[in-house]
Amino acid sequence: MNWLTDFVKPKLSALVSKRKDIPENLWQNCPKCKKMLHHKDLQENLNICTECNFHFRISIDKRIESLFGKKNFNEIAIDKVIEDPLKFVDKKKYTDRLKEYRKKTNREDAIVLGRTNIGSINIIVGLMNFDFMGGSMGKYVGSAIVKASNICLEENKPLILFTSSGGARMQEGIVSLMQMPKTVAAVQKLSKKNIPYIVVLTDPTTGGVTASFAMLADILIAENDSTIGFAGKRVIQDTIREDLPSNFQKSEYLKEHGMVDVVVDRKNLYQKLLIILSHLQK
Repeated sequence: MNWLTDFVKPKLSALVSKRKDIPENLWQNCPKCKKMLHHKDLQENLNICTECNFHFRISIDKRIESLFGKKNFNEIAIDKVIEDPLKFVDKKKYTDRLKEYRKKTNREDAIVLGRTNIGSINIIVGLMNFDFMGGSMGKYVGSAIVKASNICLEENKPLILFTSSGGARMQEGIVSLMQMPKTVAAVQKLSKKNIPYIVVLTDPTTGGVTASFAMLADILIAENDSTIGFAGKRVIQDTIREDLPSNFQKSEYLKEHGMVDVVVDRKNLYQKLLIILSHLQK
């Protein structure tokens, strides 16, 4: 019997094969406090660092489940739109990109609408999905916000939108830019009828979304640690040739400068929404 061949080598091979079976992304490094966090601890804490309370991004499904519960969220179908008005092609066809993201996210596009309630108050809610092409706003997203607004007008229900977006969708060109005035007009109708409109700004909310419906709510709530702005920090620094504060465009900075009304911890968001809605309903 060869001890090295018959005993040591199989043991080493078994160890290597076991290591290959270990799932990736078991641990995540917090960008704020640098602590290594186990993925289960993060999930159980709503993707919030257990050490310094830094808010990681959270998936749309996890947000729906944590706030409303899957069984208490009735999704609203959104009308079909022309998917590729410009026949856009870069490294691949826009239609092929849409197919890829639909398969990846199991969602039709970058927003989901639903009927649900907070406490005893029935609401219409829209949640933007950053996992779908960076939450970019094309004709589908614009049409969804118009539909949500119209339902609220017909049924006299408050509208809450959760934003998470890199801005307008470049593959739709001028069509995506036209969603800005379209969504602005839609949410302004709510104001005229005194129907509460609340926006929860999450990380990140930028570009054409920030420059349109996202900043026009009766109450602007921002989650902790969210990046909120129009142009990127580097672009602004290069334009004005000046250094900007380290927390520039963060939720807390915007609250200090009067750009948002409330900055809230994700764990306290439901209760905060209940308090605000109850007040507005009166």
